[in-house]
Amino acid sequence: MDRQKVIKAVEDLLDALGEDRQREGLKDTPRRVADAYAELLSGEGKTAEEHLSRTFKSDGGEMVVERDIDFSSLCEHHLMPFFGKITIAYIPQGKVVGISKLARTVEVFSKRLQIQERLTSAIAEEIMRCLKPKGVMVVCEAEHTCMTCRGVKKPGSKTVTYALSGDFPKEKRDEVFKLLK
Repeated sequence: MDRQKVIKAVEDLLDALGEDRQREGLKDTPRRVADAYAELLSGEGKTAEEHLSRTFKSDGGEMVVERDIDFSSLCEHHLMPFFGKITIAYIPQGKVVGISKLARTVEVFSKRLQIQERLTSAIAEEIMRCLKPKGVMVVCEAEHTCMTCRGVKKPGSKTVTYALSGDFPKEKRDEVFKLLK
């Protein structure tokens, strides 16, 4: 990200909105916005491989579920936030990963311009690629501010997406959905 270009773009936006960039509340806004975007888009160009490569041997083949991983992201359509919770379930095949690494994987993919459908799929694909489990399921439930603050203005509405990869039997899927209720 080119910070100087972001600062200039925010200055131009404030001018276009008819704002006085020199007034007290706006003096540092272009820099603050650049800092915010640097943080919000910090996953751009990264993979979660560094997090998912630290594994532990596991002889058990029972499903591992980490639920309610909070996240926030930026909708690429309106540059507005969407946020919610992600649940990751996978069926190990000889190795497991530390549970914090699943949350770090969510961070890598949520910190970029994104749509929820791609976010959900990307997490599942990366876990499948790095851990090589029998199967993985990712469920994402999010509230989109482009739906709640503008347009149809429906606060509280949630969008649910899920992605499956590998062999994830129906009874295991049902188990995950039951855990989410």
